[in-house]
Amino acid sequence: MTNATDDTPKQKGFLGFVERVGNGLPDPVFIFFYLIAILVVISIACSLFGVTADHPTQLDADGQAVILKAQSLISSENIQRLWVEMPKTFTHFHPLGYVLVVMLGAGVAERSGLFASGIRAAVRDAPKVLLTPVVAAVAMLSNHAADAGYVVMIPLAAIIFASAGRHPMAGIAAAFAGVSGGFSANISPGQLDALLFGITEAAMDGANLNVDWTMNIAGNWYFISALLVIYLPVIWYVTDKIIEPKLGKWKPSEEHANTYGKEDAPLTEAEKNGLGRAGLAIIGVVIVWGLMTLGPDTPLLDDGPGTEGQPWYVTATPFFRSLVAAFFILFLAAGWAYGSAAGTIKNHRDLVGMMSDAMKDLGYYLVLAFAAAHFVAMFNWSNLGLISAVHGADAIRSSGLPLPITLGFIVLFSALLNLFVGSSSAKWALLAPVLVPMLLLLGISPEGATATYRVGDGATNIISPLMVYFPLVLIFAQRWQKDFGLGSLTAMMIPYSIWMLVTGVVLIMIWMALGIPLGPGAPIDFQIPTPIGD
Repeated sequence: MTNATDDTPKQKGFLGFVERVGNGLPDPVFIFFYLIAILVVISIACSLFGVTADHPTQLDADGQAVILKAQSLISSENIQRLWVEMPKTFTHFHPLGYVLVVMLGAGVAERSGLFASGIRAAVRDAPKVLLTPVVAAVAMLSNHAADAGYVVMIPLAAIIFASAGRHPMAGIAAAFAGVSGGFSANISPGQLDALLFGITEAAMDGANLNVDWTMNIAGNWYFISALLVIYLPVIWYVTDKIIEPKLGKWKPSEEHANTYGKEDAPLTEAEKNGLGRAGLAIIGVVIVWGLMTLGPDTPLLDDGPGTEGQPWYVTATPFFRSLVAAFFILFLAAGWAYGSAAGTIKNHRDLVGMMSDAMKDLGYYLVLAFAAAHFVAMFNWSNLGLISAVHGADAIRSSGLPLPITLGFIVLFSALLNLFVGSSSAKWALLAPVLVPMLLLLGISPEGATATYRVGDGATNIISPLMVYFPLVLIFAQRWQKDFGLGSLTAMMIPYSIWMLVTGVVLIMIWMALGIPLGPGAPIDFQIPTPIGD
């Protein structure tokens, strides 16, 4: 991939600055190690200068707020904790277990061919008049399919646009905007939700705020569905009214006839049967989970003695906690059902092999998680996370800024940071230890903090040359236009980025102002409990 872009024009101006700075940054793993070193120095200085804050939820024996003091990370206690608890720090990092479990199932669904066939079936026969919105919608839904969204959807969209007499670059733009710009938009939670909410949970645990909050993978379900609804007309408008008119009329050449792989090949009978079986498997899993949740005395409903009068989302806490396992079973069952019919899974050994390969693909993530887990843990040991959150919340209150405006600024900050640090999990691991407790002290739930971050995280993916799939998309574009360079791709995607960022900011601000729940049992506001004695 790198060689294909060596001769492409270099960016100029602000985007050139982003490219140069970003390329000069170390790998995200080492960014965390460097940040740990900086954190150690800051913790020592803050401890020596007596940096403190009043604990927002704890009182001492005299009824006064407990004083939070900055702790040096080179104290005997913290050095001992670092070495003795290193295995525990790593293995108890919440996102790790969530992502590994979901990916065991998603790996089967991807490697069996279910995701690729599903994408082709959804887009291939789309009516010409609805081609753009269908491509955009399927692109956003394909985020459940991980790499398949980039590898299958983007080149397929170019072929389908060309076959409809439209410019293939417009197809690439619409699909790229959906897959990457609409990274968080979807009709249901998935792998990304497991990853981000795991980090949110780690930030909440480390903040030690003594609040009653339970991680819910469906905590942004309503919001990400609304993002899909909002982004769909945005991508449609930008593609048809801004991008395609600038590209001009497509004039196909003979070399474009048979040189672009099998992305547009019709589904075989075996693949069609596989999709049918996968659909039945999905229905079966939904029914099973419903039977375990609906009705009295069911395993996933906490409706025993003492729960009378509790809100429904409190009694449904076991159900929400089970959704990580539910997605594992759903992806596994659907992938196995598809593969057995399509011939990609012949026996149980093939199934186990696909699950093993999925774990191999997570090798880099495990290394990143090790570094992130220790950064988050040490940040919490130093007390700097909660101290920063308390002072940050006080500063926002003193500024007089309405909370919706504050959320808008956080979205913009996340979007700017996204230009330099591509990994979604790395950025949230950096921001969550401060943002989650800070917004909580301002009355915004952890789900609200996570949703705010997600808006900024997606919108600028499509204009950052540092995004891991950016070179791959460039290669897809160069199949159709050989002189298409980094600058060309970035310029083509800027209108999408601006429109998606603006609409995302407006959406989160309106959502906050109206107090709409972000998901089942996940209000956007959060009431801090009355401080308790130490």
